[in-house]
Amino acid sequence: MDFRDIIEFFKDAFKYIIVVVIVLLLFIFCVGLQQVTGPSMYPTLKEGNILIVNKLLYRFKAIERNDIVVLMHDDKYMVKRVVGLPGEYVEYKDNYVYVNGEKFKETFIDTTKVKTNDFSLSDLGYETIPNDMYLVLGDNRENSMDSRDFGLVKKDLIVGKAWIRLWPINGIQAF
Repeated sequence: MDFRDIIEFFKDAFKYIIVVVIVLLLFIFCVGLQQVTGPSMYPTLKEGNILIVNKLLYRFKAIERNDIVVLMHDDKYMVKRVVGLPGEYVEYKDNYVYVNGEKFKETFIDTTKVKTNDFSLSDLGYETIPNDMYLVLGDNRENSMDSRDFGLVKKDLIVGKAWIRLWPINGIQAF
């Protein structure tokens, strides 16, 4: 092996190193993978589902109601649905969500089968949701640890939006 072969080897290796670095940077700053643990998002998501999370979206776009987000709580990642936005008053009574006094239609769960306690934002000590905070709930209201338990979520604790269900393969779906 002469010097030219060594230089050619390093040129080829450098290309692969650049590709690996770019992929790593994308996964660190732009997208991530999150596995759903527990039944809190059933029937939309099931335990073991793997999601691609878009970490950049909320730097350029506002968080919207019904977004499925990954958030950090007590050093654990959780997957929940955004129900209440800043400036709103949210109540949960008779198994329905009310936003600013109007019944909110939830098409992703069967509200006639849900049996949970009533809840309102005033239970957390707020008149309205403060700026940069959100009320999140699991779709499985009877078996979900969410804002009813740990309060409102600050925007900087929201890691990103669940973008695509990647696993199981037969359940691939964009959100």
